[in-house]
Amino acid sequence: MSTHKNLNPVEYPVPPFVEQPQPSPGLAGKMIPVPDHGEKSYKGSGRLAGRKALITGGDSGIGRAVAIAYAREGADVAIGYLPEEEPDAVEVIRLIEAEGRRAVALPGDIRSEAFCQKLVKDAAEKLGGLDILVNNAGRQQYNESIRTLSTEDFDATFKTNVYAMFWITKAALDYLPRGASIINTSSVQAYKPSEILLDYAQTKACIVAFTKSLAKQLGKEGIRVNAVAPGPYWTPLQSSGGQPQEKVMQFGESAPLGRPGQPAEIASLYVTMASVESSYTSGQVWCSDGGTGTL
Repeated sequence: MSTHKNLNPVEYPVPPFVEQPQPSPGLAGKMIPVPDHGEKSYKGSGRLAGRKALITGGDSGIGRAVAIAYAREGADVAIGYLPEEEPDAVEVIRLIEAEGRRAVALPGDIRSEAFCQKLVKDAAEKLGGLDILVNNAGRQQYNESIRTLSTEDFDATFKTNVYAMFWITKAALDYLPRGASIINTSSVQAYKPSEILLDYAQTKACIVAFTKSLAKQLGKEGIRVNAVAPGPYWTPLQSSGGQPQEKVMQFGESAPLGRPGQPAEIASLYVTMASVESSYTSGQVWCSDGGTGTL
């Protein structure tokens, strides 16, 4: 008989999953099973006490997990999200406030430069400053062929994933002090692109280059810039057109751990990158892909 203890706090779901199409951008509350964003599992220890963070795409998925983790680590948090995602955003705001932290909801479309500028200004004013920026919001819609990938869709993906990151970061530099941290969400798609994610994979590669170049620019100002490259994580991005339904049903199966990651499992990377414990870490891309070892 084995005497080894199971060190996992929970047994996370493994595929197959049920078919569950949603219109984009999708809601976490409608996923089966509902993702774990750390609502009950994440325990903070004051690592970000007194910090002020803006997180785009903070209503669901990885952004939601990061918002919860940051609040439990002592930070005040503003989240950006699309108006259609209001049901998820309301839950996140409630969870942040439950930790006694200031929570700011900022709905809008980051494909607009004017909104991106307003997003940063409103976040800084309502939080009383800004010293962590997490560029996390993303658009992913699969397409089988470049022949059927429209300019409209290509443009929407780049505006959401690349242009918005540029606009938001540029605006944030008016507020970010020495010691601040910028964290961008890339993807393993930047290094191992899928044939059906031609536009999305390109944007995630752009994010890697942006991160490494900007880290060199801002180093002398004491502002660190890093990125996280998630593998297969169980978020609405997948079920709302990010993958064909047959792939959603088997999502994460090919990872050595045999399942998709849950957003709660990656939040700690964003905490570590933002904390003073990583004060000499900049220009890096940290991968979490369930054992594939993409990076």
